[in-house]
Amino acid sequence: MRTRSAVRTPGPADGAALLSWYDRHRRALPWRVVEGRADPYRVWLSEIMLQQTTVAAVIPYFERFTRRWPTVVDLAGAEDGDVMAAWAGLGYYARARNLLACARAVAARGAFPTTREGLRALPGVGDYTSAAIAAIAFGETAVVVDGNVERVVARLLALPVPPKSARREVEASVAAMLTERAGDFAQAMMDLGATICTPRNPVCALCPIAEPCAARTEGEPTRYPVKAEKKPRKVWQGVAFVPVRSDGTILTRRRPERGLLGGMSEAWGSPWGDAPADPFAHAPFGAPWRPAGGVTHVFTHATLTLDVFVAEVGEGAATPTGGTWQAPAAAGLPTLMKKVVERALGALG
Repeated sequence: MRTRSAVRTPGPADGAALLSWYDRHRRALPWRVVEGRADPYRVWLSEIMLQQTTVAAVIPYFERFTRRWPTVVDLAGAEDGDVMAAWAGLGYYARARNLLACARAVAARGAFPTTREGLRALPGVGDYTSAAIAAIAFGETAVVVDGNVERVVARLLALPVPPKSARREVEASVAAMLTERAGDFAQAMMDLGATICTPRNPVCALCPIAEPCAARTEGEPTRYPVKAEKKPRKVWQGVAFVPVRSDGTILTRRRPERGLLGGMSEAWGSPWGDAPADPFAHAPFGAPWRPAGGVTHVFTHATLTLDVFVAEVGEGAATPTGGTWQAPAAAGLPTLMKKVVERALGALG
């Protein structure tokens, strides 16, 4: 079995080869520039959106955001509810709350900080994001390691442990290759992982740094990265109630700012955890509720199943404290709540 002392570190020549490859094959992405310095606002916005989300999913959101709020000052002046609604469907909603907090902090100080250290002090900007912005927007020689980069380096070194538990080795390997053009180099590593050194079918024949790759030499690159043992997901249950008025509007409320789906619109219902002993104790009011079926949604650490109930009510139906009647399409619902509403409306035919 390979020991940690046997790990290989690619030399600086690999970085030059990677940059040459990137100049020919870089992905065209709406937040990138080919020449000149990238706009730090667009770099920051894209990096926040890309956390735990695919490029394909992010592009339309990024384009809508930058049309509506073309500068960080514009975003800083936006209403919280408008931003949360525009974010709906992108997931990991704490990012949207931090996005606004960060935009307002940057607008208050007049510009983005230009160093990794300064960027790290902003709301919602962690080690990776600060390094990425510093390198791409400001040219700082920062080591940028995301999931794609972890996979590339894990294969280069044939790491016998999960990359996150060998952080120093991974960063040292990246630093050894990084000799110039820090922003382009960071994006080249990301593109290599996204298009060549992919999780299931790496195209080693087209890889610009294949020669020193230990996993390729072993003949089984997909053995790497070694995966950490997963913790079992929690199982949560709950109920959701969707009253539908004759004008087609539904009753929604806002979730607490902190926690899952914080600040987003939701259907009325119970807390998530154990199945409620009396589901109808969590209804917004008395109505001819009928079951509409169940909805299951998978979060990072838990699987939630909601039993959905629907009722047709008149336009004079009560509005509980904190409630709002809205057209479903205008409610800015996150994906889970869209499922709930679709299930309820489907039961009404």
